Amino acid sequence: MSLRDNKMAVLRQLGLESEPISLTELMQKMGEGYKERSVRRWLGHLVEEGTVKRIGQKRGTKYIASGRVVQASNEVSSCFGSASLEAIQIVKRPLFERQPVAYADEWLDSYQPNATFYLPETLRKQLQASGKRASNQDPAGTYAHQIFNRLIIDLSYNSSRLEGNTYSLLDTERLLLHGDTAEGKLDEEKVMILNHKEAIRYLVDTASRIEVSRNVICTLHYLLSDGLLEASEVGKVRKHGVRIGGSTYLPFEDPKRLDEQLEKIARKAAQIRDPYEQSVFLLVHVSYLQAFADVNKRTARLSANISLIKGNLVPAAFSDVPVEDYMSAMIAIYELQDVRPLVDLYVYSYLRSCAAYDSTVKVMGFDEVRVRYRQERRTVVREVILQRLVGEAMRAFVNAEADTRVPGAARTDFTEDILEDLEQIDESRLVGLGVTVEQLNVWQRLRDQLNRGENE
Repeated sequence: MSLRDNKMAVLRQLGLESEPISLTELMQKMGEGYKERSVRRWLGHLVEEGTVKRIGQKRGTKYIASGRVVQASNEVSSCFGSASLEAIQIVKRPLFERQPVAYADEWLDSYQPNATFYLPETLRKQLQASGKRASNQDPAGTYAHQIFNRLIIDLSYNSSRLEGNTYSLLDTERLLLHGDTAEGKLDEEKVMILNHKEAIRYLVDTASRIEVSRNVICTLHYLLSDGLLEASEVGKVRKHGVRIGGSTYLPFEDPKRLDEQLEKIARKAAQIRDPYEQSVFLLVHVSYLQAFADVNKRTARLSANISLIKGNLVPAAFSDVPVEDYMSAMIAIYELQDVRPLVDLYVYSYLRSCAAYDSTVKVMGFDEVRVRYRQERRTVVREVILQRLVGEAMRAFVNAEADTRVPGAARTDFTEDILEDLEQIDESRLVGLGVTVEQLNVWQRLRDQLNRGENE
């Protein structure tokens, strides 16, 4: 590994930390294969570059990523490794110096799920250790539900920003959460952001049953492009050719071949077991195919989140990714079939997102027991209503169910959440319970009769 690559490995690890850590703590997290003397030297370089802050002195010295994206002399981010820089230098040459290149279908054919990897094993393990946010028993989408508002803001903002949208982060938040439109902004920009919200909601709401397929990718395109493209092009494979600005790449023009390749991409992706490898595979190949008239990269970025949301992993929000660097990374895929620049950006941004979402959850102060055991809680509520349990019989049943359904430390909160739900339940809260309005009314009358009898 080159000096730049080694420094990048240190920067990635520090990017995970929400608090400064010592060199000893950093060495423990870096794992085997790194010498303390070398890491200390690399830290010195990063401090000089401004990407890492040194806090304290002597034995009390600690380090933290500064959050700055430092530009090197060749005007690309410091998150790129040496191999990525070589690829970017090639695609930054003037267009007339680069040969036109057609879609290479043999590249996709050569990829064998679970045998070929765009993410090396070390990176897959690092991402998994950093991104896991729930237990294996938690329902799919649990973590995304916890951070839903933050997720729709960050992903909508960053994905739109990478397409040239001029809404600020604050403008995006006001639009998504309060419906406020920034003055002077184009209607198209507003629609782009609102469409992201709908696509993200679709992924989160269907997390328990969604699987990668051609239909799901087309659905994401439909939600992202609705109102921005002609109705005949929304969610449909394009019927005409397209060209990529700033690139010599020439995508397929035959609709039949496009449809076949999209089906093949979805089928291969569905076989990939590692959620991060699947995420990067979809990000690369949905973008590369350019199956739709427009909104291809947005569709790829949302597709890249399917496995992460399903697996209760931190989503890929593409934060802190400069537009110019993203475009260079994409052109390296288009013209060279080189995924390394995009992988560098993906990993760097993802690790920073992990630390940011940890802080978000702490600030939100969500009810973890309520979210973690959502399905168990709803099952007990349904049974109470269907069995027409009230008073002491109801409380005894709830306590017994808590004993069998959740760990001891969570039982008190679990019981309180159920009793609160039963106290507040009405017709608007029956969705997903499998209880009819008539059944609810019968139970409520029994409960009210008991309450009146106890008060007389």
